Amino acid sequence: MANILVAGGGFAGIVAAELLARKLGREHDIRLISRSKQFVFYPALVRLAFGECAAEEIEFNVRESMADRKIRFIEGEVARIYPSEKRITIAHGDVEGNVHYDYLVLALGRRLKTESVAGYFDHANHLLTPSAAKKFGSALDKFKKGTAVIGYCEGARLPVPVFETAFALSRKLEREGHRADCQIKIVVNESLDGMFGGVEISESLVESMTQHGIELINNFSIGSLTADAVIATDGRVLNYDLNMILPPFCGPGALVGTNLDDDQGYVVVDTTMKASKCESIYAIGDCVSLPGPKMGHMAVRQARVAAENLMKEIRGERASVTYEHEIMMVIDAGGGESTFVHQDFGNEDGATISQSRFWGWAKQKQQQYWKAQHS
Repeated sequence: MANILVAGGGFAGIVAAELLARKLGREHDIRLISRSKQFVFYPALVRLAFGECAAEEIEFNVRESMADRKIRFIEGEVARIYPSEKRITIAHGDVEGNVHYDYLVLALGRRLKTESVAGYFDHANHLLTPSAAKKFGSALDKFKKGTAVIGYCEGARLPVPVFETAFALSRKLEREGHRADCQIKIVVNESLDGMFGGVEISESLVESMTQHGIELINNFSIGSLTADAVIATDGRVLNYDLNMILPPFCGPGALVGTNLDDDQGYVVVDTTMKASKCESIYAIGDCVSLPGPKMGHMAVRQARVAAENLMKEIRGERASVTYEHEIMMVIDAGGGESTFVHQDFGNEDGATISQSRFWGWAKQKQQQYWKAQHS
């Protein structure tokens, strides 16, 4: 009997654990460790901030869901990983101390590197947790006049919420009759195409921003924040009355000292999603070292590849299922301006980009489908 440990309860971890449980049955021990028993559908946090959905619509209880699938759930924080000893250390939660494994699937997500932006903790709003989204929602309700700065720090690796926030804010101000009294500015440190991993999306996004009267400020590397200003590393100052700033990301702290990670702390993997420096470990989701943005659909596809290969290993076969890196995303700008993007990194033909009101609707339906299927 194999002892399989899945560390992380986001998109990647849940899909991997469910596939393994469904295909391996009771013959093997499958445990899922997550810092929280609540799963959050993160792509919907912009909608939560703007009051377009309720928290209970985008969350479900992972412990209850895993029990129905015969997966043992452990609520706890993975503090350290010891690959040579095939064990991890859990700090606070259902259990504390060492947990051993035969196979480990790392789906720990990413860490917010907020300490690299002075003043971030005290002055920035973001949309990366339900509580932060609600806090930003309260600030939105008070914003009737002035300048809103929507910022993207170097290394943020999640560009979609930047543009969806700006578009949603423009629509809100239009409905309330305050749009003429407000400026919306997006500040980024790189080109639009670069933010999306080289996808040629700039023409489509610029068109949507122009229609909404949103100003784009390029080459603005955010270095610090005060109570009323965003300050670039070159000294430029941009005053604001409202902000939403996506911080830099890096790999999870539990990887420190493991020799599994790159210089940004992300796990280096091969095309089978196996950690390049350890035979018994797979890595999936936001903790993986791959180019471009980090998105939920990538995590799901990586989870399927890792689960299939892990099962092959257990059967004594060679891991042979490979992951093809690609981007599929919807940027909901409202109405007919919502944009769908598909880019296969292995295909030189370029990206497929289309705009339609259908894509915004489809994104909301995806949220409902995910909850219905996994809760």
